[in-house]
Amino acid sequence: MSEEVRLMKGNEALAHAAIRYGADAYFGYPITPQSEILETLKSERSWKSTGMTVMQVESEVAAIHMVYGSAATGRRAMTSSSGPGISLMQGGLSYLCGANLPCLVVNVMRGGPGLGTIQPSQADYFQTIKGGGHGDYKIFTLAPASVQEMADFVSVAFDWAFTHRNPAMILADGTIGQMMEKVVLPAAQPRLTTAEIEERYPWACTGSMRHRMPKNRITSLELDAAAMEMKNQKRVDMYRRAEAEDTRHEEYMVDDADIVIVAFGSAARVCTKAVDIARGQGVKMGLIRPITLWPYPSQAIAKAAARAKGFLVVELNAGQMIEDVRLAVAGAKPVEHFGTMGSGVILSPEDVVRAARRIFEDKI
Repeated sequence: MSEEVRLMKGNEALAHAAIRYGADAYFGYPITPQSEILETLKSERSWKSTGMTVMQVESEVAAIHMVYGSAATGRRAMTSSSGPGISLMQGGLSYLCGANLPCLVVNVMRGGPGLGTIQPSQADYFQTIKGGGHGDYKIFTLAPASVQEMADFVSVAFDWAFTHRNPAMILADGTIGQMMEKVVLPAAQPRLTTAEIEERYPWACTGSMRHRMPKNRITSLELDAAAMEMKNQKRVDMYRRAEAEDTRHEEYMVDDADIVIVAFGSAARVCTKAVDIARGQGVKMGLIRPITLWPYPSQAIAKAAARAKGFLVVELNAGQMIEDVRLAVAGAKPVEHFGTMGSGVILSPEDVVRAARRIFEDKI
C-alpha cells in the first residue's frame, strides 16, 4: 500500500496506520468511543493482505495479557479501549513495564468516574501520567490533536516502545477519535520476519533454536533484592534519558504573551482559536500544547514563566494537568484552571477568552 489521502474518523485513521506500520497483533474489547478501531481492524483484516492477527477477546483483562504474551515474542502488539477498560488493564500495564516489554495502548477517553458518559473527556490524565498501577513506572504518552496525528503517532509510539522497551500510549479524547478530517495515510512497511525480530531484538522469546540455549527470560520479578533494585534503577535511568531526548510540544504566539494557555488534545484546538480572538481584542495570549504528556514539556513551560504574567490550564476535567504546570512554573507566576467536569461538555473559544479576561483581569 502506497501513501493515500482519505477522509475518515480519528479512530479509523489510527487503525489503518497500524496496519500500514506492520503491527502484528491487536487484542481488544469494544467500548464507546473507541470501538471503530476494533471494527476497522476486523473489517480490514485479511491474512493475505495484512497478515495481522486481530481478536475481539472476552475482556480488557484478557486483552492486555494477550498483548503481554505477544510482546514477549518481539511482535508489534497493541490494544485499545476507553476509561473503564483501561482501568481494568492497569495490572497488566504494570507487569509490561516491569518486564520491559514494548507495546502500544490506545485510550480514547470518555467521561467518568465509573461508567460516566460516552461523551468526550480528558479525565484519564492522572490514570495515565501518574501511573494507574503499582510500582515505579512511566508510560510514554502522546496526545493527538487531529485525525492526522492519530495516524502519525502510531509509528512514533511503536518506535519509542521498542527503542526503550516500555509500553507507549496514545491518549486521545473522544472528540479526536470521533471527528472526521482529511488524513494522509503512510505507505505500508513490511512486517518483520522471525529472523529479523531475532536480529533486532535479541531479548525476544521467539521459540526458535537460536534461543534454546541460553534461554531468554521475560519476567518482572527478581527474588534477590539487589537484583530487583538494579532492574528498577535501569528503568528509571531510561526514563531520565527519555525526558531529555523525547519530549515534544508546540507553541503558538508564546514569545510576547502575557497569558499563556496550556492545553492538549481537542482543548488545544479550541484554545488556538481563543488565542486569535484574544489577540483581536488586544490581549496578548499564547498557547503551549504538550504533545508528549509523558515526558512532560516542563522546561518549555518554565521558560515561558520568565515573561508571562499568568497561566491558564484548559482541560476537559476538574483539573489534573494543572498540577504538572504548577510544578513547572514553580510558584513564579499564578496558574489557574478552566474547564468542564469531563462529562462531555465542550468549551468554545469564546468561553476560554472570557475566562482568561475574568481570571487575569488585573494582568491584561
